[in-house]
Amino acid sequence: MSFQSKSTNNPINNDKLFSLSLKSAFMLSLVFSSSYIQAASYTVSTPDEFKDTVKKLVAGDNIILANGTWQDFEIKFKGQGTKEAPISLTAETKGKVILSGQSNLKMSGEYLHVSGLVFKSGFTPSNEVIAFRTSKNDLANNSRVSEVVIDNYSNPDRHESDYWVSLYGKNNRFDHNHLVGKRNKGVTLAVRLNTEASQENHHKIDHNYFGPRPILGSNGGETLRIGTSHYSMSDSFTVVENNYFDRCDGEVEIISIKSANNKVSNNTFFESRGTLTLRHGNGNLIDSNVFLGNGVDHTGGIRIINRDQTITNNYLEGLKGYRFGSGFTIMNGVPNSPINRYHQVVNANVHHNSFIDVDHIHLAAGSDQERSAVPKDSSVSENLFVNNNQQAPFSIFDDISGISFSNNISNELSNNEIEQGIKQTEIKLTREKNGLLYPTSGNDNIGAPKSLSPTLKSQTGVNWYPKTEPETAFDSGKTHTVANAEAFINQVKSAADGDVILLKAGQYHVEKILELDKTLTIKSAQTEKPTITFSRPTLFEIQNGGSLKLDSVKISGANSLDSAGNTVVRTSKWGMLTNYRFSMFNSDIEQLNINHSFHFFDSGARAFANNIEIINNNFNLITGDIFRLNKETDDLGIYNAEYLTINNNHFNQIEGAIVKLYRGGTDESTFGPHLSFKNNDVKQVGNGKRNKTHASLFLHGAQVADINKNQFVDSAYVNIEHTTGEPITKVTHNQFTNTAKPKVTELYAIGKTTALIADNTVNHTNNKAQ
Repeated sequence: MSFQSKSTNNPINNDKLFSLSLKSAFMLSLVFSSSYIQAASYTVSTPDEFKDTVKKLVAGDNIILANGTWQDFEIKFKGQGTKEAPISLTAETKGKVILSGQSNLKMSGEYLHVSGLVFKSGFTPSNEVIAFRTSKNDLANNSRVSEVVIDNYSNPDRHESDYWVSLYGKNNRFDHNHLVGKRNKGVTLAVRLNTEASQENHHKIDHNYFGPRPILGSNGGETLRIGTSHYSMSDSFTVVENNYFDRCDGEVEIISIKSANNKVSNNTFFESRGTLTLRHGNGNLIDSNVFLGNGVDHTGGIRIINRDQTITNNYLEGLKGYRFGSGFTIMNGVPNSPINRYHQVVNANVHHNSFIDVDHIHLAAGSDQERSAVPKDSSVSENLFVNNNQQAPFSIFDDISGISFSNNISNELSNNEIEQGIKQTEIKLTREKNGLLYPTSGNDNIGAPKSLSPTLKSQTGVNWYPKTEPETAFDSGKTHTVANAEAFINQVKSAADGDVILLKAGQYHVEKILELDKTLTIKSAQTEKPTITFSRPTLFEIQNGGSLKLDSVKISGANSLDSAGNTVVRTSKWGMLTNYRFSMFNSDIEQLNINHSFHFFDSGARAFANNIEIINNNFNLITGDIFRLNKETDDLGIYNAEYLTINNNHFNQIEGAIVKLYRGGTDESTFGPHLSFKNNDVKQVGNGKRNKTHASLFLHGAQVADINKNQFVDSAYVNIEHTTGEPITKVTHNQFTNTAKPKVTELYAIGKTTALIADNTVNHTNNKAQ
């Protein structure tokens, strides 16, 4: 504000001017003071009230959403707060304001604060549930979202992509939030750098609970991503600290860093499949994080790509992952790499980290004709390597002379290919008060420091919303005993999640499709197995939320509909959002032969099983396939089941295949499918004219297959097609009688197959097998 006078040289006039200035300044201060005093709090009960109120908000105001469920509410929160007086949007009672249906939150302006909301029972109608912008050019800066819950707020089409949270602008904070159960494709939380206004952003992401994210079964399941390859040479300066990543299993990258100069510090990764991946961008700091695998399959640690990455003071224990998901990985790069491929590792500094019972540390990983640029000018020093099994974790895939090893220590490890810079000595470990293992004496300057304080689950998220388990365990509910079909049907409908239905001995003819949207166990109440028959095209249909366990029952197709394509168990025909489980033990499946193509289990497209377990069962007289897990034929790396375990079963006179399992494409972002096929008797299987694969087992793109100690008699051969991802296939100690020897085809790799086919016996007592 300026003041003017015609006689500025007159002392009197100057005094008047000074007096005027004082008065004006005083009045101005009163105006500002009164604006703080008059800061208002508005409680609104409808979307229209919110829209009318948000237009008049000024610095310091607070808008409160009344308790209740707000259906299909698209919030646009805009305002100009100040550092001293932010504008707040909050719940009347934290956790009592539910945003459901087609709801979302977009915010833009300065110094805004959102808290206390819950998103559940729906999905976003836009690209994000929460966006730090209201339009392309209207961004939020210096703003904060805290104590917000997003719970299973997923698009019902699992391969329709969206983000739960997108950070734009600068100097924003996302803290103490609870994000759990993202089931559809797309990053849980993304930092976007697609304009200069969102680069060098200095965002802070802290004290959040990233709850279990189920296996997606395709690319696009990252929990957190900072940047994209297109902007990966830009600085982000984002800080990710004190968060808890609880079983974040979406895909191989838990955190994907695709920008420069970020800090990831003091986060805990608990039993999460995948790695913290420095995918693009330079100069990132990974400091004081804790990775606890507890021996869970595919749990990983840190993967390094690009220049000037620093990895220090981290603690990694009990990690089972390998290849790109291993406990620690330094990648090979592509010479003169385009921005979206693999840049060479240069000047990586890896020091003062502890690797305890980490199965795999891969160096120069991914080496092939394209990725031929080996790491250089890098150092690995003052690290602790201890494996209780005495097996060295190091695998070397190319020249690692550009990585210097110095002042590291390990226990005595066999087959250690790194001869210098790692001193082998006797090491005893004790678990300290922080829950981590350290050498009992000496070596205080080696490995992660004792001052490391792991972030606990209880220190993250909110204290008013429960951190529940992602799945209901089988046999965890009440037990109900029934004795006739009508009671059985009614009990399936009324049972609660986790319940057990016991069937007394006798006949149960079911005339309805039993639709399962809960976890349910059906088993025999007595030694004698009850017999279930059915007259609809299928007996059990697993729907969203459903999982099924069968134990000691007999299922017969003798009274089934005389129609081709019947199925004992199927998933929803049109795809599923929630992953399911199916188990069957000690049961008999017979007479599925009233018409051709009578199958046992048929997955729908876009349905995904975490686990299918088939143990100690008898399958007899079946005209179709046993397991049809082959619906994702668009070759995008998508598949129908993560783990398929078939052990100790008898298969007799099956015209179709026991397994048809398909994962097509070249994507490397997933770990499965996995097949275990052991100790089975296979007789007269796969010879039907409608079995187009001409195989008893047909595996296309399976990443892990262990076919061991089976008897194949008068059956079709085992056909395995390797696609991508360095699959692990073992076909060992099997006997093939009048059955052609197994075949493994490398569809992409050049050279000798990676499959282990050994110690099998092939006998031909007639001319049937060729």
